[in-house]
Amino acid sequence: MTTSPKMRSLADRLLVCESSAGETSEPMESATLRVYDKLRQGLGEFAGVDGFQSLASRALVLARTEAPSLSAVRVSAEGALLGLGQGKIEHPDMDRDQAGEGAIILIAHLLGLLLLLLGESLTLSLLQFTWPGAVLEDRNFEHRIASPSMGEKGEQAG
Repeated sequence: MTTSPKMRSLADRLLVCESSAGETSEPMESATLRVYDKLRQGLGEFAGVDGFQSLASRALVLARTEAPSLSAVRVSAEGALLGLGQGKIEHPDMDRDQAGEGAIILIAHLLGLLLLLLGESLTLSLLQFTWPGAVLEDRNFEHRIASPSMGEKGEQAG
């Protein structure tokens, strides 16, 4: 199962939010860990530690098929992400850009599973609660998102 372009776009936006909140010289893995931990905290309150751990483990299995750089990454029993962002590349054939790409793929798979299990409205609510003020909705996220000035069928509200 490959990552959907819609989930990659959403993962990119969350990583940009976290990158701009942190130091600009931080590696992509640092922003990924912050996004992951915020998702873990928010979803952990909703689904519990075991529920989040199960979801994160499945997302990691899916992501590894596209990103061998994630081969040494693990999800702990508490749901923590281990082996990412340790200042080294975990797979000898991967460079730093490919390792960062693996992090994006992991977050995209996690978001895709959330969407599948919770639905669009609940997933967006969780994300907007976790990242207030972030622009997370666009016409590319599933099928129904429209700007506030648009009507139900995408026509200008008047």
